[in-house]
Amino acid sequence: MRKIRKYWIFVFYLLIVVFFCCPDYYIDDPYCTVIEDSDGELLGARIASDGQWRFPEKAILPEIYIQALITFEDKRFYAHQGIDPVAVVRALAHNIRQGKTVEGGSTISMQVVRLMRKGKKRTLKEKIIETLLAIRLEASMSKKEILSLYTANAPFGGNVVGIEAAAWRYFGRNAADLSWAEAATLAVLPNSPALIHPGRNRNALKIKRDALLNKMMQKGIINENERMLAAIEPLPVNPLPLPRLAPHLLDKVAEMFPGQRIVTTISSPLQQSVNVVAGNHINIFKANMVNNTAVIIAEIESGNVLAYLGNILSGNDNHGANVDIIAAPRSTGSILKPFLYAAMLDEGEILPGTLIPDIPFHIAGFSPQNYSKSFDGAVSAHDALTRSLNVPSVRMLADYNVEKFHLLLKDLGMTTLTKPPMHYGLSLILGGAEATLWDITGMYADMARLVNRFGTNSGRYNIHDTKKLNYIKDMETKEKKQVYSASGLISAAAIYQTLEALSELNRPEEESSWMMFSSGRKIAWKTGTSYGNRDAWSVGVTPDYVVGVWVGNASGEGRPLLTGVGYAAPLMFDVFNLLPRSRNWFRQPYDEMSKIAVCRRSGHRAGEYCEDTDSVWVGQAALSSSVCPYHRLVHLDKDEKYRVNSSCYPPHEMVHKPWFVLPPAQEWFYRRYHADYRPLPPIDPRCSIDESSPMQMIYPTYGISVVATKQLSGEKGKIVLQAAHNRAKSIIYWHIDEQYIGETHDNHQMAYLPSSGNHTITLVDDEGYSLIMPFVVK
Repeated sequence: MRKIRKYWIFVFYLLIVVFFCCPDYYIDDPYCTVIEDSDGELLGARIASDGQWRFPEKAILPEIYIQALITFEDKRFYAHQGIDPVAVVRALAHNIRQGKTVEGGSTISMQVVRLMRKGKKRTLKEKIIETLLAIRLEASMSKKEILSLYTANAPFGGNVVGIEAAAWRYFGRNAADLSWAEAATLAVLPNSPALIHPGRNRNALKIKRDALLNKMMQKGIINENERMLAAIEPLPVNPLPLPRLAPHLLDKVAEMFPGQRIVTTISSPLQQSVNVVAGNHINIFKANMVNNTAVIIAEIESGNVLAYLGNILSGNDNHGANVDIIAAPRSTGSILKPFLYAAMLDEGEILPGTLIPDIPFHIAGFSPQNYSKSFDGAVSAHDALTRSLNVPSVRMLADYNVEKFHLLLKDLGMTTLTKPPMHYGLSLILGGAEATLWDITGMYADMARLVNRFGTNSGRYNIHDTKKLNYIKDMETKEKKQVYSASGLISAAAIYQTLEALSELNRPEEESSWMMFSSGRKIAWKTGTSYGNRDAWSVGVTPDYVVGVWVGNASGEGRPLLTGVGYAAPLMFDVFNLLPRSRNWFRQPYDEMSKIAVCRRSGHRAGEYCEDTDSVWVGQAALSSSVCPYHRLVHLDKDEKYRVNSSCYPPHEMVHKPWFVLPPAQEWFYRRYHADYRPLPPIDPRCSIDESSPMQMIYPTYGISVVATKQLSGEKGKIVLQAAHNRAKSIIYWHIDEQYIGETHDNHQMAYLPSSGNHTITLVDDEGYSLIMPFVVK
């Protein structure tokens, strides 16, 4: 009796030690970083830090595999509490008959404990400990949790661990999509993982698989036809490579969420299509030694990213294929111009048709040039945007203020502006700053979203309407408090006018006939090309989607002809063709707009002397904008040949006419492209009319310093002075420091060999008008 009592006391203390004193066992092996698309399909995975393909546990277990597993390993799994006495007795009898250990009788719970206690020898003592810990495991975890631990950590041969990794490595599919034959194959593998190796015991693996299929048929899990079809399915041969649909996004996730499974917002079919389309384009681009491209697609409403192509992968990284261009700062070229245009419309500083000077411009050593190397004299703000003219854009930024634009870009989400405004200066609008494709695409999406939601917000602005793009599914599950205001960073009216202008851009040649078809897709889009043809950009928006594209070389090497419109835009339009068509265009925000009369010639609000006017919709700020400064009333003789005044001509015989007059320098370039431009008639010789000089210096302009360069011979080179006169066939007499240097007729350019220091230019025309201007030669 005393011995029995000691025995139970020993058992009691043993149970206390096992259940309360033993540490909690858990599997702390490192997991792969895994990314899935929005439907749970695998996009890619990075191998775990210990060199194993081990995916993180999944909440939903693959049902077919679980049935095969329980049938093979532990048919009374749901009935026992960690140990199956029937299986233990059966295994003991089998081992005695064989004279050696051929069957263990372990339950799935016991195998989970063994996985937790890796490295332990398989002795009787360890078997007892495993049994007790299995009972404890069953008491502390649900059956589903135990199955989840087992399926995520069971060995499947080689460096493959867990059912998810095994399904992809051996069958190239999700574990939930396994066939009965595939599930049976993987169910028997952890019991004998060495059988999976090619050329080794393949027949033994097939025998074990088919035996399990027979057992499943006997249990009524599958029928005879399913068993027969499963039995003829081939076994896996070589491990398959895992999908690499978005490798640069995988790198991004692995850095931020190592060892986790992240369900993204990516659409796997769309991602695959983008990869193919971009690959086709890059094969063409390589003829010009252009090797890299990046594409991003996002929904406007949610900001969710649908496709993320950080770069085109190649067999090696000689061309920087591993660089994630979407996240890499690159020179912006002209891609920021729409934001300046919208900002100036918003503040009433311009109207769409407002004339902007397009003449040579020099400031602090900065001399911007249009891509065509020519000047139009004056162009509308609308045309300056759609034609992406550099000189008018720089003048617009000078009027708007660099500091203010710098702050606006940061508020809109441009994160790469790390230097103060003056570091960038006026070059900010031409690519003097760097931006990421991620930021730029998000900023264009914000513009579209603000217009979309203006109506649904009852003419108000919600601070949550501007937000960063997102690639993690259900990232914003918590309902945000809606905060409304009467104004946004940029008004919906200004953005709408900007998107309308961008929708009129000339498309690449293949797309140029889009307006001929009733089903033609309307897109607001803009390109950009950085200095030296290093970066080609194109970003387009519809009410539903935004597409951002970059083309170039990750190394920063420029290539001839590499431009946004020639390289990035055709790819962007091909990507848009993969997307559903938007049924409607952006709704005009009438609540923020009014119709006013504008001068058709100058684009300003119509003044009293503007005869030809249009009625256009403008934002509220435009109601207080300046009236047309270019139309004025001129007094002519009765034959309309000369300008006159009351001091030399009878007032009752005068003809009074409105006249469109540009400043001399603008006029000189403008009339080359506008045959209908009429210069002012000359002044009647008998009259004395006090007016500003008909001449204007083009180069140098007031207050700038001229740098005299050396020629290849080492001699100092001449500088070319240039002026404009508003009268055709005029003569200008040139003087430097009161010394006459020559005359020019009509085309007023004068070469001059300068000396260093301060100088004064004096111009006198053939009618006696003069212009005096100081300049400095360095």
